[in-house]
Amino acid sequence: MDEYRRCSEELLKFIEKCPTGFHAVAVLKEELEAEGFQELRETEQWKPECGKGYFVTRNDSSLIAFRIPSQEPKGFHIVASHCDSPAFKIKEEPEMTVENTYVKLNTERYGGMILYSWLDRALSVAGRVVVRDGDELETRLVNLEETLVIPSVAIHLNRDGNKGMEFNPQVDMLPLYGNRGMEDCCLTERVAEALGVMEEDILGHDLFLYVKEKGRFYGENDVFLFSPRLDDLQCVYASSKAFMNSVPEKYINVCGVFDNEEVGSGTKQGADSTFLEDVLWRVGEGLEWGREEYLRMIADSFLISADNAHGVHPNHPEKADPTNRPYLNNGIVIKFHGSQRYATDAVSAARMKMICEKAQVPWQTYANRSDIQGGSTLGNISTAHVSVSSVDIGMPQLAMHSAMETAGAKDTKYAEDAFAVFYKE
Repeated sequence: MDEYRRCSEELLKFIEKCPTGFHAVAVLKEELEAEGFQELRETEQWKPECGKGYFVTRNDSSLIAFRIPSQEPKGFHIVASHCDSPAFKIKEEPEMTVENTYVKLNTERYGGMILYSWLDRALSVAGRVVVRDGDELETRLVNLEETLVIPSVAIHLNRDGNKGMEFNPQVDMLPLYGNRGMEDCCLTERVAEALGVMEEDILGHDLFLYVKEKGRFYGENDVFLFSPRLDDLQCVYASSKAFMNSVPEKYINVCGVFDNEEVGSGTKQGADSTFLEDVLWRVGEGLEWGREEYLRMIADSFLISADNAHGVHPNHPEKADPTNRPYLNNGIVIKFHGSQRYATDAVSAARMKMICEKAQVPWQTYANRSDIQGGSTLGNISTAHVSVSSVDIGMPQLAMHSAMETAGAKDTKYAEDAFAVFYKE
């Protein structure tokens, strides 16, 4: 088995364990603790030491880990990605009865998704539940085993179904849950049963539908990956593995995994919060830096914002820019945008290219067509709070924000190798 396939297989296992951002953070916490990293809490005093590694979480859905070199550091080397993906969030009091027979769940969109891609797929429910424990509140993760489906309308009943449809999320995209009168047709009751608690002790939840289908290889010689949540767990996996396997020499290595990128990052745990700034400042305080020394460290720091990029589509190559045309399995994508939706500039792009050269990893470039607006990501949002030089990169993929996405089987290893060089610089 070659190293590229091995890396991609581990990625698919990681994605399977992470149906939501809450689960992704829990998995990363477990892996970091196994590697000897110490958990810090925002409510407690920090006393970080040179030569050691630490991590802190916020809201159970964002995580920042850092490792301090043994010698006096020069600054921070940061890789940031996001653990959330477009999905359907389950509303409070979700059960809806249809004609006194069916029970479906009331949901709403989380992020910008390709709605029709969720139809007729095996789905389930996972997320975070807040449980009363005496006078205290306890947070628990849940991942239900049963399958739900959002059924499409038969072509016989909708003759225009292949002519392009506009879907109403409140009407067309609600999952069928069961039949009225069945004992297990109350979602809260089912969650309580799965957690081993009383239904009345569940006081809050952040539950989402997720695609149960396992990721797999496809194409001649298995050159492609087909999986849910590649955007952006592919970058989370590659950056976290490189981080945990690297020992810093001159810079404090930082691995940031943020929630809520798909809805604008404007939450207390998103990239548009003070989370990254708070952590870096407290690291400096713990190392007894003054304000001026902290600012000098920030000035000599670098941020890689890692969020997947659009590859050239085989059926619609005209959607890509005429000259910046990334392809799957052709390496890391450096992303540019004239209006700074991506934070890349000439200096940061040059530095990323040098990192790729040292890692012997191919790189390519992406820009939107000038008549297509495109999206944004973590880089320019993060640097509005922490003013460091930054580059936006990603791995090329197809069908971004679909329930099932496609990526190249080689590109995860390319990214992990590049991040490893960056963290060792």
